[in-house]
Amino acid sequence: MSEPAELDEWEFIGRRGGEPARLVPGEVLAAVPDARKLADEARRDVHFDFLDDRAVLAMLRLRHLDEQQMFNAGFRTGVPLAVIGFGAAVYWGGAAQYWESSGARTIYVAVAGAAVLILLALWVRAAVAHWGDPARQSLRARAKKYREVAHAARKGGADIPAHYPHYGPYPFAATFHPEAEEVTFPDGGGRS
Repeated sequence: MSEPAELDEWEFIGRRGGEPARLVPGEVLAAVPDARKLADEARRDVHFDFLDDRAVLAMLRLRHLDEQQMFNAGFRTGVPLAVIGFGAAVYWGGAAQYWESSGARTIYVAVAGAAVLILLALWVRAAVAHWGDPARQSLRARAKKYREVAHAARKGGADIPAHYPHYGPYPFAATFHPEAEEVTFPDGGGRS
């Protein structure tokens, strides 16, 4: 999935499936001394200029794409895992446990268990691939720092919408890796 074609030049999607949000200009953030100081410190920490509007907009759009891809990967394996796991448990509870042949019950448990374990392994593999990617972790670390800068500006009196930029605080998988490659848009342009 990609961002809607009707995005304005300075808009981004803050949450997967959410309404477009308008970028708060860097000059608004820089007008608050505490936010400017935090932006300068964060620049050194994660090698990113949080007052460069075009760079921030590209980062926020990439973060949206990252969140969307994580959701899609989890959905592709998580839904079949839930359906098959639930169906196997219900069928066991309603029918298979009452079969007279212990051999048939054993085969059922082995096949159902193998299916659930395979799907679980695929789900874990997808999660590790997305959450463990150093380039994506660096992107999330930058988005986390940007959120901190925006919140500091709001606390300092800047006119910034609540919960801007609409991403969570990233309690994990947001470690900056200076050696990691930069995340880019799939089409090579500024929009996904």
